[in-house]
Amino acid sequence: MKKDDPFGFDMSVSGSKKKNPRGRRGMSGASETSTRVCDHDGCELAAPFRAPKSPDVLDDYFWFCQEHVREYNLKWNFFDTTSEAELAALMDKDRVWDRPTKPFKRSVEERAWARLGVDDPHQVLGANATRNPGRGAAVGRKLPPTERRAIDILDAKDNWSKPQIRKAYKSLIKVLHPDMNGGDRSQEEQLSEVVWAWDQIKVSRNFRDTD
Repeated sequence: MKKDDPFGFDMSVSGSKKKNPRGRRGMSGASETSTRVCDHDGCELAAPFRAPKSPDVLDDYFWFCQEHVREYNLKWNFFDTTSEAELAALMDKDRVWDRPTKPFKRSVEERAWARLGVDDPHQVLGANATRNPGRGAAVGRKLPPTERRAIDILDAKDNWSKPQIRKAYKSLIKVLHPDMNGGDRSQEEQLSEVVWAWDQIKVSRNFRDTD
């Protein structure tokens, strides 16, 4: 039911269209207020139908009569200058609405169970997964990052004493040193890492000095 506005304002959408008819378009797509002449050569008919000039300029238009806009649309090809690779890429984006899904980052527990062939994306197994933390997980006592890396390089354990780790260090030196390999220096980089690792352990206070 229509109500009279005591202030004389008409805030309805229909009232706004009546006051400002610019740009109104009918069901056919024709602009009801266009006064343009057809852009087709030699045509002097009214041009109520608009069509973009090119795929790269979609906000600039030609204006045609009904006959010539149909002719123009039949020749229109948005992908005319698109290569096959670009077209394939666009199709891939359209399959996911241009919003590809990012893979979920697996936790330590999930990776551990995955190695056993068990898929547990919702962590149904819960705390039981921590029984197999897997290689590379933080186990044992807490150490500074440099010492943890040194232990990994020396292939030692964090509960060993310094003499035990030194034995592992010497074993690696014998394997990697050029003098033990007929002068072969291809493993010098690994040798440097082993020396660096022992330097971290021998001054550390986190390892026993005796067995």
